Amino acid sequence: MPEMAKGYWIVRVDVSDAEAYKAYAAANGAAFARFGGRFLVRGGAFEAVAGQARARNVIVEFPSYEDALACWHSDLYQSARALQKGGAEADILVIEGYDGPQPVVSEPAPTPGAASE
Repeated sequence: MPEMAKGYWIVRVDVSDAEAYKAYAAANGAAFARFGGRFLVRGGAFEAVAGQARARNVIVEFPSYEDALACWHSDLYQSARALQKGGAEADILVIEGYDGPQPVVSEPAPTPGAASE
């Protein structure tokens, strides 16, 4: 039986109230744990190479898209989210991962800036 594609939260955040955001961050782990979520990205260095950036980025992986959605809609997560009390503005996507074939490279890609022969 084929494995289901994983689910993800892709979150971009600007924090305006650090204390409210800390309370939220301390409480959201229980919901993530209940639905099998784990952090792949939680802050860290980044460079916005196109488009608008926010100050903080988070990616949470779940066993399935359904688990990712169930976590978002759960009372446990919504209770944690309420602790922010407007302390952050965020763009949040719940998205299904891709589980299909990947591109095949038959020869190495050219190195940028390398002289051609």
